[in-house]
Amino acid sequence: MAGHSKWANIQHRKGRQDEKRGKIWTRVIREITVAARQGGGDPAMNPRLRLAIDKAKAANMPADRIKYNVDKASGNLEGVSLEEIRYEGYGIAGAAIIVDTMTDNKVRTVAEVRHAFSKYGGNMGTEGSVAFQFVHCGQLIFAPGTPEEKLMEVALEAGADDVITGDDGAIEVLTPPTEFEAVKEALEAAGMVPEVAEVTMRAENAIELSGEDAEKMQKLLDVLEDLDDVQNLYHNASI
Repeated sequence: MAGHSKWANIQHRKGRQDEKRGKIWTRVIREITVAARQGGGDPAMNPRLRLAIDKAKAANMPADRIKYNVDKASGNLEGVSLEEIRYEGYGIAGAAIIVDTMTDNKVRTVAEVRHAFSKYGGNMGTEGSVAFQFVHCGQLIFAPGTPEEKLMEVALEAGADDVITGDDGAIEVLTPPTEFEAVKEALEAAGMVPEVAEVTMRAENAIELSGEDAEKMQKLLDVLEDLDDVQNLYHNASI
């Protein structure tokens, strides 16, 4: 099974996350807050909260700070009311972009997102304008050199939909959102720890960008990702 090369993009994203650890913590706390308020403070009964706590641990957030934010949110203490809003648009060469935000002021947020698109060569779209090009799924990505046959056997047995080996040797495991945790746990129990593990919006078809177009697209993505209210960014550009 062949697939587009993802390893360079993953390493770029991980590098940028390391550069802005403080902002990562802010985003994770917002995610914990909303997850706990919507589904309660017990991670065993709240899959979204479990994922948020996993992200917090991956960002090296101390356990006591994680617990504090879960307790604060699930106790419905007074605080800022956060709203989740998704924006869609087009980047360089018509590449599709989805911007998931969490905000206490949607007027400010939409203005910032629209400004980023227009200033750096993109265009805001209407709701649903690009979402059809993505699939909501669980995604686990393993480094080149991971034993492919063993990984495929364990993943498919645990409920994965597909296992895709990229041109660079990285291996991608796709799952239904509901089976993500079971597949992740099975693979980790077999000694295979993913570099990336998340429930995401995965592009069905990639648009290859190079040279100046690739640089412009990366700039647009970086600017969008740096906005305070942006939680997640999905796109179909292969840079």
